[in-house]
Amino acid sequence: MTVLPYKEQQAGKKEQVADMFNNISRKYDFLNHFLSLGIDILWRKKAIRLLKKDQPKLILDIATGTGDFAIEALSLNPDKVIGVDISEGMLEVGKEKMKRKGFEDKIELQMGDSEKLLFEDNKFDAVIVSFGVRNFENLRKGLEDMNRVLKKGGKVVIVEFSKPKIFPLKQIYNFYFKFVLPKIGRLVSKDNAAYTYLPESVQNFPDGDDFLKIFSESGFNNTKCIPLTFGISSIYMGEK
Repeated sequence: MTVLPYKEQQAGKKEQVADMFNNISRKYDFLNHFLSLGIDILWRKKAIRLLKKDQPKLILDIATGTGDFAIEALSLNPDKVIGVDISEGMLEVGKEKMKRKGFEDKIELQMGDSEKLLFEDNKFDAVIVSFGVRNFENLRKGLEDMNRVLKKGGKVVIVEFSKPKIFPLKQIYNFYFKFVLPKIGRLVSKDNAAYTYLPESVQNFPDGDDFLKIFSESGFNNTKCIPLTFGISSIYMGEK
């Protein structure tokens, strides 16, 4: 089942997701860290550390948003990180952030469709994605395109929400995600749909072994899943 942010609209998921992120772009960073109690920062750090021994020089950050994961990737000392996103609003905030932090020479942010990447085959040493694959219109297509632009032996690291399975965390998580988070998100972002879409999209996302199956079928080897914080999120790794 395809989960849409704005169910009353006729536009496809890709257009709706772009509109949604345009609408919340100015509040996105604040809400991200506030609603996750800052744990999302630690998750990103852990994911990037997994690439440390590979020392990738050219990194692609897909669904880069405002560029937080791209900034985290600078700890690997790459020559360049290219971030792509379908939301103009998020990229605008991201570009302001890069300018403010002095990262413009290392991080390049550009408009891009994750399922039709405008890069040649075998270009990147590593591909990273944080909380983005859940929003793909066609997950398999997006993963296959990641594989295409990745060099042989290159790695993909994906951070994504998953569903805790242990009692009572599962129940607490579901309550927070379905009732608390949407209310706060609505209040701060002024977008009625965005933070209702979030729990619905997580609920419908094929996490854990289900994701690994699609990951492998998309051309990746040595795939693995590393649960984070009792299974609230997961890191998925694969190699071309």
